[in-house]
Amino acid sequence: MQLIPRDEKFYDLFREQAQNIYKAAKMLVALFEDFQEVEKQVSEIKFVEHKGDQITHALMMKLNRTFITPFDREDIHALSSALDDVLDLVDAAASRTITYKVKKVTPGAQQLSRVILHGTEIIVKAVAQLNHPQNMLEYCEQLTLLEEEADRIKGECIARLFENSGDPIEVIKWKEIYEVLEATTDKCEDVADVLESVVLKAA
Repeated sequence: MQLIPRDEKFYDLFREQAQNIYKAAKMLVALFEDFQEVEKQVSEIKFVEHKGDQITHALMMKLNRTFITPFDREDIHALSSALDDVLDLVDAAASRTITYKVKKVTPGAQQLSRVILHGTEIIVKAVAQLNHPQNMLEYCEQLTLLEEEADRIKGECIARLFENSGDPIEVIKWKEIYEVLEATTDKCEDVADVLESVVLKAA
């Protein structure tokens, strides 16, 4: 059953936010792969995060002013918040490279950033199907599998950290960064949970 699109603007804003998150994730991968001009790259990611805040604000304003929404109001709010959380954590991961004065990015962090990028690619595809919710479940399953993969990678990274690093400060810094990166994929899975709710209510 197709949802009745009462107001296409909601779909447009969600698609814009998904693309914005994908852009930030690409920038995070670029930062981690080519760790040069770090402050400039982190600042550019922060700019994208600010744009995301503006889109979230526009969604909330529209929700408050719209009587008939294209799908459940609660799900619109939850999806907006979940997408915003993904973007916030991408920004947080980037910012920590400056806060912790990181000199060189580990292969594990690079690997996790690529998992995040893959997750945001899936989110773009899933959100594009919001007005055809029956097509979204496969993407939701993919996001769940990605979160499990990120959790495994994080575990391996932290194990290597304790085995190989003689500097406790480095252990503390990198454990935190790995956890923020993995938490980003948790938030991607939260997006999947909201989308599954949309599908169930549309069935």
